[in-house]
Amino acid sequence: MKIGIFLTGQHPPGSDIIAELEGQYAMARLARDRGWDAVATGQHYLSDGVRQLQLVPFLARLAAEAGEMTGIAGVLLATLHNPVEVAECIASLDAIWRGNFVCGVGLGYREVEFDAFGVAKGQRVRRFEQCLETVKRLWTEDEVSFENEVCKLAKVTMTCRPVQKPHPPIWMAANSDAAVRRAARLGDSLFINPHATMAEITRQMALYRAELARLGRPAPAVLPYLREIYCAKSRQAALELAGPYLAEKYRTYAAWGQDQVMPGQESFRQSLDRLLQDRFILGSPEECYEQLRPCWEQAGANFLIFRTHWSGMPVASALASMRLISDELIPALRRATPAKVMRG
Repeated sequence: MKIGIFLTGQHPPGSDIIAELEGQYAMARLARDRGWDAVATGQHYLSDGVRQLQLVPFLARLAAEAGEMTGIAGVLLATLHNPVEVAECIASLDAIWRGNFVCGVGLGYREVEFDAFGVAKGQRVRRFEQCLETVKRLWTEDEVSFENEVCKLAKVTMTCRPVQKPHPPIWMAANSDAAVRRAARLGDSLFINPHATMAEITRQMALYRAELARLGRPAPAVLPYLREIYCAKSRQAALELAGPYLAEKYRTYAAWGQDQVMPGQESFRQSLDRLLQDRFILGSPEECYEQLRPCWEQAGANFLIFRTHWSGMPVASALASMRLISDELIPALRRATPAKVMRG
């Protein structure tokens, strides 16, 4: 089992972004020094309610703190971007991370972002798939020709190619069932989201396995799962330290429409007590381990990525959770054996 830290890079409006960044670097260094395997961060634009740095420059800076950890784009919103920009930026990050980098991609869901980048309804899936296909071609082919409404290429050759061959692993984020099937078709692995309940993830993993089988594609060697977690001496302490910030995070998600792109009638406009059920990992190291157990026993995950800091939380609280995870939870997780749920 591998373990990564997800750095939100999100902070309250009006906060001191330089001071906040120092806290993010401290979290990266603690993960490095305590033997974590990876550091990840995500991407949004026009992030109403939070301040946020952009993914590419932030990941480039984090490489200086990461040591031998893997860098993870978790995730880049490929639908919004020109494929040449994506190909060049990810190839550059792969070099900066010395070939130890994962390219996570997602379609996106926020109307304000689609509008800002001129991506109309009815074009979004096509734009996403065309971007990904063209990026792969730019990474691997000597001459690429392609044209759509955002890009015109005539026998071009990309001079900055990834260190990894043929390219960095592509993890594909998914909320909807259609996106899960798309991840089976186009990605190297499904990047399991932290928003859905374990019951919903278990159902979607069956869809993912069935689609892989239908396509004749092998099971991924790495199956990553992002989880919201706070580890403290007791569940009550974890709730007191993390609850207000987690609740605010999911109020923001509700305002952004995250729950509207998930299957069923899921809503994030509910109490923290209800949101917690089968979704967030909160408690002592022993309690966190038991709550995490379905990740590998049911979903088959073998790479857990933890977010233990949210906008507004003092970095000291996040570091305290990370220390407890490092000292008492990770040793037990290293011994966990993912179930062979990807067969058949």
